[in-house]
Amino acid sequence: MGIKSFEGKRAAIITEVDQIRVRDCMNTAMILFYEEMSLLEAMEIMIQKKVSGGPVLNEEKKLVGIISEGDCVKQISDSRYYNMPMADVKIKHKMSTAIETIHPDENIFDIANKFLTLKRRRFPVVENNQLLGLVSQKDMLRIATRMSGNHWKK
Repeated sequence: MGIKSFEGKRAAIITEVDQIRVRDCMNTAMILFYEEMSLLEAMEIMIQKKVSGGPVLNEEKKLVGIISEGDCVKQISDSRYYNMPMADVKIKHKMSTAIETIHPDENIFDIANKFLTLKRRRFPVVENNQLLGLVSQKDMLRIATRMSGNHWKK
């Protein structure tokens, strides 16, 4: 005799959690960096503000890159190896310029997948070429801890 399921027909569970958008969890109080800043100044800001990186803006306040701890550590290593001073190194020479941005109306579960596939720690949130905020993996964790149950209900 076969096993019978007593659960009945499974219907898709749609909750308000399915509607959580990036704008609901993005951080708008960003630590900003500017391309003409020295890399040493950026490192000091990262240490003081306890961040691992952030968006880099130009003089027109347009997003031009992302600077990260990894970019800084690479410069430290290069400076030591090539015996070159770091004092004159500008962010614009070490930042990542291949920027993946996200829209504030994207679903957070789609963004979670982007974090995994693109191996990024943060994404700038941009709408109409305007930087609105930043969403990090930590922001995703914050949202997850506010949810409860197996079905991600609030």
